[in-house]
Amino acid sequence: MTQRQERLFVLEASGGGRVFSVNPDGSDKKVIVTGCRVPDGVAVDVAAGHLYWTNMGIPPVNDGSIERVELDGSNRTTIVPPGGTYTPKQLHFEAVNLKLYWGDREGMRIMRCDLDGSNVETLVQTGQGDDDRRDQTRWCVGVAVDPASGHLYWTQKGPSHAGLGKILRAGVDLPAGDTPADRSDIEVLFKGLPEPIDLELDLAARMLYWTDRGDPPRGNTVNRAPIDATNGRAEPEILSTHLMEGIGIALDLGGGRMFVTDLGGTVYEADLDGSNRREILLAQGNLTGIAYAELPTEESQT
Repeated sequence: MTQRQERLFVLEASGGGRVFSVNPDGSDKKVIVTGCRVPDGVAVDVAAGHLYWTNMGIPPVNDGSIERVELDGSNRTTIVPPGGTYTPKQLHFEAVNLKLYWGDREGMRIMRCDLDGSNVETLVQTGQGDDDRRDQTRWCVGVAVDPASGHLYWTQKGPSHAGLGKILRAGVDLPAGDTPADRSDIEVLFKGLPEPIDLELDLAARMLYWTDRGDPPRGNTVNRAPIDATNGRAEPEILSTHLMEGIGIALDLGGGRMFVTDLGGTVYEADLDGSNRREILLAQGNLTGIAYAELPTEESQT
């Protein structure tokens, strides 16, 4: 019987920028990488033994990048060099077609590439130039992919205290004749949200989960809603409240639970309906992205 080790991989944007891992109960913290330039999104390719993360860099400089290491922190490699993306945010590993997807905030776009950083593509472009960049409704942040249905989901967070955040959906590939800046297949799933950030999908249950760092009552929350509702789309269900600037979310679907981070430095665990919430780590700096992975143990590899 194959044994697997559960680990959480968490990004700390403060303290010089770090990637660390812990057990799901918060024990056995191990710092994997240091010296990251404001890390924000993280993803794990268990089969290849790779950990990927985005570096926002300094927004006015346009020096965002994506890096990769082995799960023990060795062989650190830059796969999308500084300036290859503007300010990359949430990162999504798509395991079927072996692609990385991410939201590029000040770049105002959704992007993807191959796992070695080649074939960088812009799939959605919401603005061009400095004037558009000042319009935060154009900022793309969270991203998730449903490869079976061929859908791409993303958030545009909007400015603080404005209630202009949106969650949108389009095809993973450009329709024939369309451009990233002029797509005919974009659907707005939700609008009028405080500041939606990271996304996760439960494809078996056809449910979309996200964090929102804006103002209460809908902000600083974890939310979910059915993916496929159309006419009379259901109001999002608030699962968890009183986060301190909620950012990252990761689902353990087999275990029926979720993990959430906030900029206040807390990692939370809760059931998928938000019940039984508990704090598994406190005062960890400014936390951003989080990923859950089940790793093969040494015993299962022999």
